[in-house]
Amino acid sequence: MPDLLANLNPEQLAAVTLPDEPALILAGAGSGKTRVLITRIAWLIRQGYASPPTVLAVTFTNKAAREMMARLSALLPIDTRGMWIGTFHGLCNRMLRAHYRDAGLPQTFQILDTADQLSAIKRLMKGLNVDDEKYPAKNLQYFINNAKEQGLRPKGVDATDAFNRKFVELYEAYDQQCQREGVVDFPELLLRCYELLAHNPPLRAHYQARFRNILVDEFQDTNKLQYAWLKLLAGEHNAIFAVGDDDQSIYAFRGANVGNMHDFEREFRVRNLIKLEQNYRSHGHILDTANYLIANNANRLGKNLRTDAGHGEPVRVYEAATDSQEAGWIVEEIKALINTGLSRGEVAVLYRSNAQSRTIEHTLVNAGIPYRVYGGLRFFERQEVKHALAYLRLIDNPNDDTAFARVVNFPTRGIGARSIEQVADAARLYNCSMAAAVPYVTGKAGTSLGAFATLIAKMRAETQQMSLPETVEYVVRASGLAAFYETEREGQDRLENLQEVVNAAAAFVSEEGYGLDTPARSIPLRPGATSAPEIAAVSEDGEIEVLDAPGIADPAQNPDTMTPLAGFLSHASLEAGDNQAQAGQDAVQLMTVHAAKGLEFTAVFITGLEEGLFPHENSAKEADGLEEERRLAYVAITRAKERLYLSFAQSRMLHGQTRYNIRSRFFDELPEGSLKWLTPKIEAGARWGGRADNAGWGRDWFARPGHERGGSSHGAAQTQERLPSFANEQRAAESGFKVGQAVFHTKFGEGTVTALEGSGGDARAQVRFKRHGEKWLALAVAKLQAVE
Repeated sequence: MPDLLANLNPEQLAAVTLPDEPALILAGAGSGKTRVLITRIAWLIRQGYASPPTVLAVTFTNKAAREMMARLSALLPIDTRGMWIGTFHGLCNRMLRAHYRDAGLPQTFQILDTADQLSAIKRLMKGLNVDDEKYPAKNLQYFINNAKEQGLRPKGVDATDAFNRKFVELYEAYDQQCQREGVVDFPELLLRCYELLAHNPPLRAHYQARFRNILVDEFQDTNKLQYAWLKLLAGEHNAIFAVGDDDQSIYAFRGANVGNMHDFEREFRVRNLIKLEQNYRSHGHILDTANYLIANNANRLGKNLRTDAGHGEPVRVYEAATDSQEAGWIVEEIKALINTGLSRGEVAVLYRSNAQSRTIEHTLVNAGIPYRVYGGLRFFERQEVKHALAYLRLIDNPNDDTAFARVVNFPTRGIGARSIEQVADAARLYNCSMAAAVPYVTGKAGTSLGAFATLIAKMRAETQQMSLPETVEYVVRASGLAAFYETEREGQDRLENLQEVVNAAAAFVSEEGYGLDTPARSIPLRPGATSAPEIAAVSEDGEIEVLDAPGIADPAQNPDTMTPLAGFLSHASLEAGDNQAQAGQDAVQLMTVHAAKGLEFTAVFITGLEEGLFPHENSAKEADGLEEERRLAYVAITRAKERLYLSFAQSRMLHGQTRYNIRSRFFDELPEGSLKWLTPKIEAGARWGGRADNAGWGRDWFARPGHERGGSSHGAAQTQERLPSFANEQRAAESGFKVGQAVFHTKFGEGTVTALEGSGGDARAQVRFKRHGEKWLALAVAKLQAVE
């Protein structure tokens, strides 16, 4: 069949034409695994080894299933509709529909999506008078789904304490409720189908006799129950053709078990393990970088990607002083790529955490570059961010009905739709805002609404003298948003986004020329005012009082003057509404590394490669956590076809505070011959106390001769340690302090040195204190201590 097997490489050909026995195909990134899977099915049918009704193929997305069916229809001249091709959930649904009586289901059973399932759980808990603060509905949902994915009914769950015993009791009640109502959730589809086959030998024998050819895509992403279901279908005689890549198993948090590949190889006594190592996507330097990195994982089946496309361009590495500078560099590089004729849609910016996108989005907006957040929402459009902004809007303007309606019952406080209708009716009747109408609502609804109004009033009072970042941080906590998301299964991303709102507020204050200590609702500073100290007096604590303090703008002369809070809210609305990437428009792609799996781009930026961020700090707490992070980095690297950029920052606003970082350990696992350092490389020994010696430097460094951005990598490779400018070095030596150093003040507490000026008796330091913001201190007077 020259037309079907034409242009297959030797490994692909061997996989497609394997005999009818269990096989494991290790398909590397960009190695043509989908083509192999489809061609295998077509080859089996053309050769007479299979007919369409004997084929069952499992994919992980409906899109992949549709694509597979369409391509098979084009390859085969026969009717292919007899094949079963779909996702695990889709195939199980099909089987349960055909055998609903045996499965104990009504013929018209309905499927609950994730949101419907949560609503059903909340309804159950309310009916049983269960305290939803002690037993959060989200946590119960996670508990039930996790148990089902392990193949466990309530009686099979090992409950070791009173809390889990209560969850088991609620799981059983939930099962009964679903059975009574004739509904199933997503995990139930697979568990019920597994039980159907396990407990009904004649039916199991029927499907084992029918599906003689079972093919599975993305085998590395299967969980325990999915693998058990496949084993039931295979029985003793059917062959499973499993295609996957253990190096791209990155969904452990969803229950995926990369160990299934090892178990399959052992339990099915696989003789045919074929490695697809020929890559058709990336150039050589990119593949070498990926191969060297993943080789550090111990528990892998092992393969090495190669290409005939040549080495291509080296992988560019950039070290920034701050995350803002990192974002600025990324945008400048994107501009340069676009100027060479590359479309914006062929450029992707990847990040480990969703919260990282805010700074990059802001810089892209300022540069007028359209972008799209793939698989997610733009920063200021995210649910948790909009909730936080709604609370801030109520503090700034309690008569904002849209903000009031959004958060009056979020987090839930017993204010239902009927209560909201009552206050809305009262507002119309008395021609006032909903907040002002609260006193007119009586009964239980009035009590609950009154408590919410009191909460807003308290937040307004408490934040009266707080700076904008402090106000945001306080509101996130006092509103209950942080506590609510702390109980969610996947709430960590949302918490990080809320903390990033604090960072956005701090960046806004800095960019707009407000003083860092300016109260959020005060009259703003003069445009362009700075904090440069012209000393008028020095307090006994060493704090400098300045002659030319940032002045107050005159609202009478400038009617457009806004408070920092009002200005920030306007800024957020404008960025959220600046939808430059309309449907079909050419736009830069922004996404998490998880969302990037299965995609490819001409140019890829992997950002935030710092210890604690990538690899993520949580990986140290989890079994095989570091190996999962390394696989995640491997996936990110192999998205790039021609250009790959790696970047990290010495300091980053993260989780509501400035963090001083060391570069990711992954850099020590990459091949030097494939890297081009755009900034001089700092050896690990040049760091102290977990921080970069040169944190906070950057602008004058990049201007130094011989170290221009994008210059020769040879000079960069020879420079093993970056040194500060001579002036900074001299000031540091005289004062005993360094920029970026942690210090302690008896009145202001812990802080970080951000600038040094003067010498001798006139020496002074600017320090960013955790609770008191920026302060200029006279070093001859201030009792400033270095923190070791």
